[in-house]
Amino acid sequence: MSAHPFTIAVSGKGGTGKTTISSLLIRSFIRLGEAPVLAVDADPNANLHEALGVTVHETLGSMREEAFSRTIPPGMNRHDYVRFRFRQALIEAEGFDLVAMGRPEGSGCYCFANDLLSECMLQLERDYHFIVIDTEAGMEHISRGTIGKPDMLLIVSDPGARGLRTVARIRQIATQLGLEKEKIHVVFNQYKTGTAPVDIGDESPIAIIPEDPAVEKADLAATPVSLIPEGSPARTAVRELAVKIRAMARK
Repeated sequence: MSAHPFTIAVSGKGGTGKTTISSLLIRSFIRLGEAPVLAVDADPNANLHEALGVTVHETLGSMREEAFSRTIPPGMNRHDYVRFRFRQALIEAEGFDLVAMGRPEGSGCYCFANDLLSECMLQLERDYHFIVIDTEAGMEHISRGTIGKPDMLLIVSDPGARGLRTVARIRQIATQLGLEKEKIHVVFNQYKTGTAPVDIGDESPIAIIPEDPAVEKADLAATPVSLIPEGSPARTAVRELAVKIRAMARK
């Protein structure tokens, strides 16, 4: 493993289970002895903290830009204050830390929260072996350079036609943004029997995660999906994916 953490951005259209995959991947890396992992919830609609079983008290989106110019305590420069506030928003848990982008308050855009994240990721990255970023369905964080260029882009999709068309679209955007084709991989989730006849390229998926009743059960019971039983099909398949990613990261 290099000195820098291996960064995995998880993308896909809403409802395909990318937050589930992200959380199970984080748990798998911890079980493999790769703690600490940095979890970044970069999708304002996602609930990565719930999937991991932690509570978010503050998000980067809730930090107001004007506070960083008007209310910096005496004797502290802006850089130190950004670091201090970011540490306040960082949730420290067993084996992983989590930071949530959240939504900007009022009509503000994400520019400031994006800037905060990119500035603070540089300060944090040397502490972690892996960074797992649950991204929004679009490619905004990659296109803005917020998360830098990930070492791997996982596109999560169900095997249906709409999901597969989204795979093709995300892959096209990612390559246009300069991400090498060999860093882009597809994960089929909620897999039952086959895939729709949509061309997503000749590369076979890096992982096929079977449909798992334990995932639905956790969802209905409002319990953390990343804590489904150790031997359940989805958890087993994601653990195998984590082993595969770790081997690729060590090359």
